[in-house]
This record gives sequence, structure tokens and C-alpha cells, in this order.
Amino acid sequence: MEEPETKIRIKLRSYNVRMLDETCTKIMDASKVTKSTPSGPVPLPTKKRVFCLLRSPHVNKDSREHFEIRTHCRLIDIKVRDFPLSIGEMRRRSRYV
Repeated sequence: MEEPETKIRIKLRSYNVRMLDETCTKIMDASKVTKSTPSGPVPLPTKKRVFCLLRSPHVNKDSREHFEIRTHCRLIDIKVRDFPLSIGEMRRRSRYV
């Protein structure tokens, strides 16, 4: 009798795009080793938070600086047949990759 597939959805967020892409490749490699079927990473919309600050605290109210923080998101879906063994194997593999 065949086991039903379990679907794992991983949503990653980071301020640094390079680290996010490296983590996605590690997760994809670890899931391929366990013979799971990964799909993704799917890039989600980037959230941008803008902060407006006064340049000097007491004078020149019209002089302001703008700073922004960009949050990049990725989504990975993994279909797994043997859930507990696959999760343990992915954790072991991701530490050493």
C-alpha cells in the first residue's frame, strides 16, 4: 500500500538576497537527496519599508533623509512520501552542505 504524500511549505524571508538564494539552494539539494519532489523557489513580492528622518533635530524641518528596508521572500513546496525520515535527513544534510 502506498503512503499518501505530505506537502511541506517553506516560506523564507531575508534582507539579504544572496543569503536567501544560498539557503534556497541548500534546501533544494537536501530535498533532492531524500528523493522528495521540490518545487520552487518561487519569488514573492519584495516588501519595502521607507523611513523618513529629519537631518537635524532643531532646524531645517524641510531637510529630510529617507531610508528603506527591503524584505525579500521565497516560497518552496516539497512533496514527501516518508515524512519523519525525510525531515531528519534534510536536517542532517543541511548542516553539512
